[in-house]
Amino acid sequence: MRSPTHPADRFTSPILPHHRASSAPTAKIGSAMVSRIRRRVRGQIAMAFFTLAVSLMVVAAFFVPVLANLPSLSTSPSRHRSPTKRAGLHKFEISKDRFWKDGQHFRIIGGDLHYFRVLPEYWEDRLLRARALGLNTIQTYVPWNLHEPKPGEVVFEGISDIESFLKLCKKLDLLVMLRIGPYICAEWDFGGFPAWLLSLTPALKLRSSDPEFIKLVESWWSVLLPKVVPHLYKNGGPVVMVQIENEYGSYGEDKPYLNQLVKLARGHLGNDVILYTTDGGTLETLKKGTVGRNDVFSAVDFSTGEEPWHIFKLQKQFNAPGKSPPLSSEFYTGWLTHWGEKIATTGADFTAAELGKILSRNGSAVLYMVHGGTNFGFYSGANTGLNEFDYKPDLTSYDYDAPISESGDVDNEKYKAIRRVIEAYALAPLPPIPPNIKKMGYGLIQLHRKEMLLNVLDELDSFGVVKSEDPLSMESVGQMFGFLLYVSEYGAADDGGILSIPKVHDRGQVFISCKSQVGRPLYVGTIERWSTQKLHLPVTKCPSRIFLYVLVENMGRINYGKYIFDPKGILSSVYLNERALHGWKMVSFPLHNLDEIPKTNHIISSGSSRSIKFSSDGKPDRNSENITRLPAFYTGNLHIDEADQVKDTFISFLGWGKGVAFINDFNLGRYWPLVGPQCNLYVPAPVLRQGDNVVVVLELETPHPELLLQSVDHPDFTCGSYSLVESTEMGEAKY
Repeated sequence: MRSPTHPADRFTSPILPHHRASSAPTAKIGSAMVSRIRRRVRGQIAMAFFTLAVSLMVVAAFFVPVLANLPSLSTSPSRHRSPTKRAGLHKFEISKDRFWKDGQHFRIIGGDLHYFRVLPEYWEDRLLRARALGLNTIQTYVPWNLHEPKPGEVVFEGISDIESFLKLCKKLDLLVMLRIGPYICAEWDFGGFPAWLLSLTPALKLRSSDPEFIKLVESWWSVLLPKVVPHLYKNGGPVVMVQIENEYGSYGEDKPYLNQLVKLARGHLGNDVILYTTDGGTLETLKKGTVGRNDVFSAVDFSTGEEPWHIFKLQKQFNAPGKSPPLSSEFYTGWLTHWGEKIATTGADFTAAELGKILSRNGSAVLYMVHGGTNFGFYSGANTGLNEFDYKPDLTSYDYDAPISESGDVDNEKYKAIRRVIEAYALAPLPPIPPNIKKMGYGLIQLHRKEMLLNVLDELDSFGVVKSEDPLSMESVGQMFGFLLYVSEYGAADDGGILSIPKVHDRGQVFISCKSQVGRPLYVGTIERWSTQKLHLPVTKCPSRIFLYVLVENMGRINYGKYIFDPKGILSSVYLNERALHGWKMVSFPLHNLDEIPKTNHIISSGSSRSIKFSSDGKPDRNSENITRLPAFYTGNLHIDEADQVKDTFISFLGWGKGVAFINDFNLGRYWPLVGPQCNLYVPAPVLRQGDNVVVVLELETPHPELLLQSVDHPDFTCGSYSLVESTEMGEAKY
């Protein structure tokens, strides 16, 4: 219900006291004297009124401009006042187990919306949809790896322009809870840590008070936090709270580490902003993850469906007296999905009803997620189960079954159900719901040119090649994302031999070729992290030594749990007939990631200029090529006739195997319809243009028989057999 205006919240005019005449008898006084006295009294009264009038004019002249800038108390959210009670206060604080904004009680109804999962051209659109849902606060992480992809090379432009995002929040009257890490989880590669941390020696102890790790955090925050300062609420910006670390109680209990982070943050941000931690709503996680200081607020998260007020009561034990407003800083509207699982969904009415349990008793909540967005590029993370081999990579889509879909749609039951609950506790009418953004299906896309990936072996001198006696990790050779090719050789054997790689992160496709014969390599099989089976190498009639190629794909670093230290590539010896192979070459492929400036792709450009055999219908002769399952680049055009036809679309990969797709040099991310459940990749309109849009696909296994893609106007999560890993059920602890 909307709270009626309380009379005490209105300004009232000052009333002069009423002076009653005395009833006591008076002595007779001469008429002249009486007249003088009456004139004197009238003069004094007149002077008093004149003085009072002048004083009121002076006061009014001073205060009216100030009061004109204050919100009307008749529309204030509550008649309760903070102990500070100073007119014109610009402050966000915690007192009496409540949040207070400018001296008025404030309830956080927020949602996670990550700027790095949405193109900048759509930031305002998605924020407006969040406001129309009834939100007053946006929570977002800051991924260190996106902003410092290489040591000392910082990026704050494009999708990394966090300051522009904060300014938009301010413009739209949305407060911000900023989660600065350094660890963020977020189903994001390596939990937000830069991959180059894995190449340092000696190895760092992540998320700890390891001095070398702390130095790097201090260096990063010395760049990030000064950019945040102008956007703090006390400085006129939207940032009211800043989170330290993330769910640390589910990982460790290094209290000196947490206190060092608090000290670093306070040194840059000052003492006025609220610092907070977030931990699961159990006694153990709160004991381990909270800082235990009066100036750091302890928030909680828990599975949707758990009794919230029991957990809020537990939360109070880890906050100072009067400093524990009930806050679920991650109220789950949906759930994440891994490759090989059925798409995760939760009921609209169930989700809305659980939110109502919190709001009905004046609790605060942040929807995780209000809008999931997309893991563009190679930034999707991964989780593990029982051990590090029980590897579960995340989808490219981060739809999360959130009320605002991956492509921004809000015409759905979950959005409407949550909005109805929030509207019941709103203090003013909610903004109108924006219509869905129009989508367009552009039809079939013919891919007609290609280059076999392993053809680069003819030009090894043109690429970065690292030689080593034993295989090195990707990070050790400077390849942080994508693919790394390992090349060695061995002597031919009558029985072919048995190949084993005990530790490959995450997926190695194996090929062989005869060193003395011209011809394409032969596909042998794939060794995967979650199924490190041995491969039987075929018998070959080769008079010379045989080349062995292992193309290793990094499918996303682990973002949660004790196995988060997750280097990629071949991390063990490679054994042939139980004997280690030595003498390796590591070949990097120049595939750019999200927010990297695309460079000329030597592989693709050289492929375009080479002579490729085509059949009479203009398509490559695939009689022998496709059955070899050799990775290859395929290119084509998506044509858009008119400028007003440039709309959001989805590219369907039905009939394809596994790979990565680019449009106009923008990395859309991974596709894998054979495993599913994601069939289509989302293509935002800002990526497209009128005319020809260049599509490049790196297919690792089996291309469509006719080399066709299709542009459609809808998402599709019905692919695959859901057999890679078991489906995740709602109610488990959050990754």
